[in-house]
Amino acid sequence: MIQMAPSILSADFSRLAEQVKLVEEAGAEVLHIDIMDGHFVPNLTFGPALVKSIRDHSRMRFDVHLMVEEPEKFIADFAAAGADHITFHLETTPHVHRVIQQIKERGMTAGIALNPATPLDGLKYVLGDLDMVLLMTVNPGFGGQKFIPNVVPKIQVLQRHLEQTQSSCLIEVDGGINMETAPVVAKAGAHILVAGAAVFAQPDPQQAVKNIRQAANLK
Repeated sequence: MIQMAPSILSADFSRLAEQVKLVEEAGAEVLHIDIMDGHFVPNLTFGPALVKSIRDHSRMRFDVHLMVEEPEKFIADFAAAGADHITFHLETTPHVHRVIQQIKERGMTAGIALNPATPLDGLKYVLGDLDMVLLMTVNPGFGGQKFIPNVVPKIQVLQRHLEQTQSSCLIEVDGGINMETAPVVAKAGAHILVAGAAVFAQPDPQQAVKNIRQAANLK
């Protein structure tokens, strides 16, 4: 079953709690929270205080996506703020295994994100420790970008490997996900779909969540 992870990067921050409630009522299982530092990506978003401010307004799993250099510096604060899961980029630290263990020691699940041009090879020796792999289907840093179809074969290769090794690790995709691209990535093997503008920029975000999920499940 495909899970939906609306990204608050595209939400209306003047009524964020209300928008979070809307997508949860629509059946979204995960809330995707993009954290950008202005260094690893050319944009700056928010920090643990925002996560803490909405934690009591939702029972969804809070999926914190760290697009930051030296992610190990942020783990404790996001754990304290109420994150359930932290994903960090393979490209941001030389100490990948250590960061995974730090996340798990705080009681959260751990994931690694790969940019579109980053090969799967870097996961070889840590995949068994991961709960999720996030494959970026756009270059990170901004919402509303166009889906990069060249990532689809990467999803397929990773899914085949997970099946062959009987791994419970999930594949999440993020970037340009909408009703047209959702079935493409779902057919390739994605389990969790991150959608920002395709949900929150629509007149009816609740219906948008339902429509994208339906499209994906009809793959």
